[in-house]
Amino acid sequence: MEQLTADTYDEFVKSADTPVLIDFWAPWCGPCMRISPILDELSTDFAGIVKFAKINVDDHPLIAHMHGVKSIPALLVFKAGEFVGRIDTTGGFNKHRLVTKLTEVAGLPIQIDESITQHESIREP
Repeated sequence: MEQLTADTYDEFVKSADTPVLIDFWAPWCGPCMRISPILDELSTDFAGIVKFAKINVDDHPLIAHMHGVKSIPALLVFKAGEFVGRIDTTGGFNKHRLVTKLTEVAGLPIQIDESITQHESIREP
């Protein structure tokens, strides 16, 4: 998953021809560390369908502030360069929940195979 900086953030989000999920995180954040492997799997499962990237809020606080990120992990979704929604990670998370919310927020026409929690790839209809 690509690590964004203040220099690469705008171009990554605005030039994407697919929806984009940005993980706002920090290395000291326990929940960020727990969600990271799931996001890595999803970046493979959604290859060519959604682009995934991370941005460290400690290194790039202005970008986090620009999007109203007050707690992390914060998963923001963009489509055609515009913010379309946030995936709530409070109260716990798992791969199936993240897939369900991502397809909903990004408006993806994808049928979710219930075995996605078993590390299956996502299939388009």
